[in-house]
Amino acid sequence: MQSELIVIRGAGDLASGVAHRLVRSGFPVVMIELPEPLVIRRAVSFAEAVFKGKFTVEGITAELAVTTDSINKLLAAGKIPVVADPARYPLRTLHPAAVVDATMAKKNIGTTIDDAPVVIGLGPGFTAGVDVHAVVETYRGHDLGKVILEGQAAPNTGIPGEIGGYREERVLRSPGSGTFHAVREIGDVVARGELVGMVDNLPLYATISGVLRGVLYSGLKVTPGMKVGDIDPRCRREYCFTISDKARAVAGGVLEAYLFLRRRFSRGVSNNRKVAVAWENR
Repeated sequence: MQSELIVIRGAGDLASGVAHRLVRSGFPVVMIELPEPLVIRRAVSFAEAVFKGKFTVEGITAELAVTTDSINKLLAAGKIPVVADPARYPLRTLHPAAVVDATMAKKNIGTTIDDAPVVIGLGPGFTAGVDVHAVVETYRGHDLGKVILEGQAAPNTGIPGEIGGYREERVLRSPGSGTFHAVREIGDVVARGELVGMVDNLPLYATISGVLRGVLYSGLKVTPGMKVGDIDPRCRREYCFTISDKARAVAGGVLEAYLFLRRRFSRGVSNNRKVAVAWENR
């Protein structure tokens, strides 16, 4: 398994749940992020390594990698290299056995079925058999984590999943344009109407009472209506610092999809012979 590098695009909470399970299952993982990740659930996201140099989620550590040599050393140490310069490390230079697009952009922003022998997309925006080999369902409900080999995931509704009876109300959105600054920290219990952040001189107040499950990194630029925080009305502080049920379900789907496709392609059982050959020659 150590030769079967899996590259994950994105290092937010869902991507990190996937990375965590893959590493625990024995696969080396490299994550590719933006130089300034707009991640909300930072306490369970390996994207935090971009800001802090290294970050640990449930016993697995990721570190910022700035050279090819550092990527190799981190992989050898069983850690996750996080690359914050996608242009410097194009996929083909990493020679991955699989690519997982976990950017959660709700649309395909550049992933193709030729990026690796196995290509997996999370959520809406991908079509299995066209731009990826498999899609994993990310919509909360009966099919969460399902592996889709033909077609698409459920469409994006624009409405957050329900937690504790709340949907849109639990999401904190920027009141304007400017630089965001968090006043409260992840894990803090807040009351509805309490100040939790500022966008320049504009205050941001808690929309409901609960625990601040996620908040944007201070110092980043935001625009009106942009998601900058998340309040969990269940008020269970430990949920802020552990991988969510949703991320675990999606991670299980990715692991299943990779193992299934690896077996199929290694046997040459594929409608895309080009992919089967790429697997044999990886």
